[in-house]
Amino acid sequence: MIVKKFSAPTTREALRQVRDALGPDALILSNRPVPGGVEIMAVAEEDVASLTGPVPPARTTVSARHEIPGLTVPASTPRAGPAGREPAPATAAQATPTPPAATIAPELMQGLAQELKTIRMMLEGQLAGFAWNELKGREPFKLEVMRSLLAAGFSPLLARQLMEAMPRELDFERGLRWAKAALMRNLRCVSAGEDLIEQGGVFALVGPTGVGKTTTVAKLAARCTLKHGPSRLALVTTDTYRIGAHEQLRIYGKILNVPVFSVKDETDLNLTLSDLADRHLVLIDTVGMSQRDRRIAQQIALLCGHGREVKRLLLLSATAHGSTLDDVVTAYRGHGMAGCILTKVDEAMSLGPVLDVAIRHKLPVHFLTNGQRVPEDLHLAHAGYLIDRAFRPPREDPAFTPRPEEFSLVAAAGALAEEGPSESVAPQTW
Repeated sequence: MIVKKFSAPTTREALRQVRDALGPDALILSNRPVPGGVEIMAVAEEDVASLTGPVPPARTTVSARHEIPGLTVPASTPRAGPAGREPAPATAAQATPTPPAATIAPELMQGLAQELKTIRMMLEGQLAGFAWNELKGREPFKLEVMRSLLAAGFSPLLARQLMEAMPRELDFERGLRWAKAALMRNLRCVSAGEDLIEQGGVFALVGPTGVGKTTTVAKLAARCTLKHGPSRLALVTTDTYRIGAHEQLRIYGKILNVPVFSVKDETDLNLTLSDLADRHLVLIDTVGMSQRDRRIAQQIALLCGHGREVKRLLLLSATAHGSTLDDVVTAYRGHGMAGCILTKVDEAMSLGPVLDVAIRHKLPVHFLTNGQRVPEDLHLAHAGYLIDRAFRPPREDPAFTPRPEEFSLVAAAGALAEEGPSESVAPQTW
């Protein structure tokens, strides 16, 4: 096992060196302060895995003599008894040999591997605490700004990227204003005059079940009818799975005097879109699918295959957890993704998670919805309003609000989660 030493001015820089040299699964053995910074001892995952591999069985040597515990008899020399007969030979069953080491070693190694994993988790938690305390002693205002970001629901990943880019000559108030301005610059919102109702085209609303696709289609259709008239709009549904889904959209179409078409496959969609080529706006309501559903790829192929000019808008519920939203975006993104619509904004305790996901995945935000009324509860997205709303003091909830001394643990948990199987997101340019 090869142990390597890493030195850097800060714990964060030393950990970055460990990850670059040994990979994200390296085992931290020690961390200590040294003149001019810190020193970390680490070992690669492959070297740790070599300790837990199976032990080869002990070799047995075949000789000219049969060896039995307590008795050695020549192989070719019979031993006669007093009556001239060969007595019954001793057998291995008459003695209980010591179990070979190979049958015990895998269990011991498995226990050792588990202990090493436990030690690693403890050390990583301690290192995260060291980094938190180091930031507190070196740049305390950044610590308070980061705490505000975490309390607002933003991810540790995004908060750390902001802290690394933040100028040092600030205090807490100016630092928080800088962070809000950086978030507003990176939250891409579609402005008035550039929205889909003004620009037109073919748009399919996609997303998980229950996120509000059909209601949002109705809201967009009502807005377009008021702006351009019912003859310039058409509604299409591919949701033939849910009972009553087509009828719900047809009721909205009847109220707005807008035609509603139902398609079952790719041929139906091609013919329908060809017939509606003269319409200013065509809205497609799709069947809701979990982000783990394998049919999502088929849905994308249906909507965007063979060069069809169908733009997809992903609906993100503001009430969902950040990791769930990350999973949804990862599953649905791909060809034809034109941005997102934030739904259930009125039901969310915090907008930090959904804004965080939109920023990190660089998804343009077209609209937001904050109720069930058609079309009143549909609004163009405004970065200033959304960021300001995210930082409004939430109602105190002791069950989910960390104490000041627990924020380092929140950051550590977020760092561990980033090493999971989910795809990483490119760093932002602030």
